[in-house]
Amino acid sequence: MSESVTTPVTTSAPLATIASLSAHEGQTITLRGWLYNLRASGKLLFPIFRDGTGTIQGIVPKAAVSEEVFETLKNLTLESSLTVTGKVRADSRAPSGYELDVESIEVLQRVPEDTPFPITLKEHGVDFLMEHRHLWLRTPRQSAILRVRATIMRAAAEYFDTNGFIRTDPPILTPNACEGTSELFEMDYFDDDKAYLTQSGQLYIEATALALGKVYSFGPTFRAEKSKTRRHLTEFWMIEPEVAFLELDGLMNLAEGFITHIVTRVLESHRADLKVIGKDIANAISTTAPDAISTTAPDAISTTAPSPTKDPSSRPERSEVEGSASLPQQPNQPHNVSTNKFPRLSYDEAHAMLEKAFAEGKLEAPHKYGDDFGSPDETYISSQFSKPVMIHRYPAAFKAFYMQPDPLDPTKALCVDVLAPEGYGEIIGGSQRIDSYDLLKSRIEEHHLPLDAFQWYLDLRKYGSVPHAGFGMGIERAVAWICGLDHVRETIPFARTLNRIYP
Repeated sequence: MSESVTTPVTTSAPLATIASLSAHEGQTITLRGWLYNLRASGKLLFPIFRDGTGTIQGIVPKAAVSEEVFETLKNLTLESSLTVTGKVRADSRAPSGYELDVESIEVLQRVPEDTPFPITLKEHGVDFLMEHRHLWLRTPRQSAILRVRATIMRAAAEYFDTNGFIRTDPPILTPNACEGTSELFEMDYFDDDKAYLTQSGQLYIEATALALGKVYSFGPTFRAEKSKTRRHLTEFWMIEPEVAFLELDGLMNLAEGFITHIVTRVLESHRADLKVIGKDIANAISTTAPDAISTTAPDAISTTAPSPTKDPSSRPERSEVEGSASLPQQPNQPHNVSTNKFPRLSYDEAHAMLEKAFAEGKLEAPHKYGDDFGSPDETYISSQFSKPVMIHRYPAAFKAFYMQPDPLDPTKALCVDVLAPEGYGEIIGGSQRIDSYDLLKSRIEEHHLPLDAFQWYLDLRKYGSVPHAGFGMGIERAVAWICGLDHVRETIPFARTLNRIYP
């Protein structure tokens, strides 16, 4: 049983959060949160409190508080919930720039000594941490990752919302595959029918794009691929824009502006969180932001954990590029395109880069022309650039059935993958879609897909077809890149992988 202890807070100090303490310097405030760590030195206690917005160290001299307050804190167990009142004091030596001179506390629930909080500052194995994911989330690094994730999701939607896109939500239960290649999660539907968990909302938002011009979807996506790589989850979140009257060059501009906006928002709000996570922002994602964003701006003070509270999960020649075409300002075109150009390579140029790298002994295996790029290939290509790199016009043979062929070389598809720097691989995949009824019908048949299941999709080419294009970005891969994480399992509150569905 949990133990409730009360040492009443006797002041009427205003409630505050750790994130807002800079606005309360010199004032007495009340925080509501948990005891993250505690260090004692003679007649001094140094509790570290967390409240979800960050952490702050408290100072408790025995002579400055009642004996009851001192003894209660001295014997308090980690992760006990409490309300604490104290005076905010600036201190340049503190990691956050502030400390809290504790005056009184109220313990809401005391964690019993015989069942202590299982995640300590010692090293824990990945399986142990994932088994206790519901508690691991409380550590500073994991909390910081989730705060960054929230901003990435907000910024992703914000970019489209402020550029004239309409959010339209596709179904999660679908009668067929989107691409026809990935394995699907199958379920029984009514009257002996089968339904599948969606692997992409793309086909459906093509329909809404031809109704509304510029649309996007944002929701959970499911892939039943039996993959154990660090880049794969079976359930993840995908944001997918689709634009009528948009072709490949405009799509690449859209992707560049979109990524730049997200990185800018993260740098504006989460420099301290990135520091807690361990991301070197000066040499990593800041190169993706507009040049005006400084990499040496002062850290926000609210989310930096003091150094004693180390999270147990902490992980220990350029080719010529293609210029970005400017995007025409039409009603159905995106705006605010970044001027911080991302490198653009054709598939053939990327293959030539890999051939040269293999010849120079920089790659263990050669890349076979006509094959997709493997993880080592993508890692090498992206390592040659400090910004995301766009690879376009892949061979159509291994791409999805709906991709428009290049009119200059029909063996290539008008598609693009955006590879994140530092070996994080593909974060965006997109294409111009086939707009010809006859060509799309033949592609469906070539891929041995059920024609009747795609009749509604063919109808989009029968009634006022136009060139259109779109892409998808998995939120978790973007979080992994921006936060510098080794595995996508830390990018989502509760990861679903090949071997894990608990908790």
